[in-house]
Amino acid sequence: MQHTKASRPRANPHAAPDVGEAEPKARERILQAATRLFCQHGINAVGVDAVVAEAATAKATLYKSFGSKERLVEAVLEREGAAWRDWFLGELLKGEATAQMRLRRIFPVLREWFGDARFFGCPFINAVAEHDKADDRMRQIALAHKKVVLETITRLAAEAGARDPNGAAHQLGVLIDGAIVAAMITKDANVALLAGQTADLLLSGMAAEAA
Repeated sequence: MQHTKASRPRANPHAAPDVGEAEPKARERILQAATRLFCQHGINAVGVDAVVAEAATAKATLYKSFGSKERLVEAVLEREGAAWRDWFLGELLKGEATAQMRLRRIFPVLREWFGDARFFGCPFINAVAEHDKADDRMRQIALAHKKVVLETITRLAAEAGARDPNGAAHQLGVLIDGAIVAAMITKDANVALLAGQTADLLLSGMAAEAA
């Protein structure tokens, strides 16, 4: 999910160009272009020629900045993962709320994401699906992303009184992944509500354990 960045001071259009900034700006354009194209069309369906054309830069700049398409893919996943985690976990943790209330936010928050026109599924799930299943590289990148999310959910489950916080977090993680895939396939944001109903059963049991 893309997020609106804070506004920056407008550059002076009459200032002399900063040659030192040219390459970082081109690198950023490449990242943005690759993110749009990989997420919407798929990693394997998009070649470097399409990325540099979208970014309005040269192929040599892409290879100088990232070394290879695979390194570009990794850079896209790293940034997309960080942005998504900041948004998703921020939505769970904002404001005053009990751990139970925060956990019950999971699927309404996902429903908001699923309803976004730019929702094309989870880039990590998609990347693993597209790559050689004997190659663990993409799987390890995806697991690193998932680990950060599950650590927060595990902590919330512990605060909510779950007897097995780690197990409860993984159960919720399975529901999250399933809802993401179902929403991508069906284009129906309401699959989050179905997953949320199942999560409510888990969370109600958690509340009973804590009582």
